[in-house]
Amino acid sequence: MHDGGPGTEAGFGYRIVYVAPALIQQALGGKPLPFVPEPIVERPDRLTGLAACLRDLDEPIDELDRVEIGVALAGLLEALSSPVPKQTRRLHLSAMVRVRDLIMADPAARFSVEACEQVADLDRWSIARQFRAAFGTSPSRFRTMRQLDQARLRIHQGLSLAEAALDAGFADQSHMSRLFKRTYGLTPARWAAALVSDA
Repeated sequence: MHDGGPGTEAGFGYRIVYVAPALIQQALGGKPLPFVPEPIVERPDRLTGLAACLRDLDEPIDELDRVEIGVALAGLLEALSSPVPKQTRRLHLSAMVRVRDLIMADPAARFSVEACEQVADLDRWSIARQFRAAFGTSPSRFRTMRQLDQARLRIHQGLSLAEAALDAGFADQSHMSRLFKRTYGLTPARWAAALVSDA
């Protein structure tokens, strides 16, 4: 069992790369995101293509690198995914992209369901089902994640936590803090302190 200590005098480390689901979907040509039931890959041979793309993480990642990483990761996820039941309904991807873009344009705004229906030209139930199929999450969760992105940007730019919360459309600082900690595992204050200590 791992005891939390380093295995050698040199210690150990790890890296995490976050890839936006939208990039994976673009690499899949607009198909629904694959569902991978097992989060741990125990066959190293499956990782060779992706590992080659991620070998030099200290170097800047340009647009071509992003495309290659997206394609490699999309291929790996498809290979590891469980079979998807045959869909009886057509995925209206362009409509879902319009809803996504509406949310991304102003995450702090609370768009009505009617506004989403108008943009998508679909009913709310179809939007809820198809948005999840297209992007792997619900419209409201997608909005919350974009709000947190905006809050992190504002905190990084020097706004107070209360100002960042209001700017991102949260009800108040405590509302932002609860969602921030639930999502990232630490409070906005600790995250902001880590930014200062890394500078």
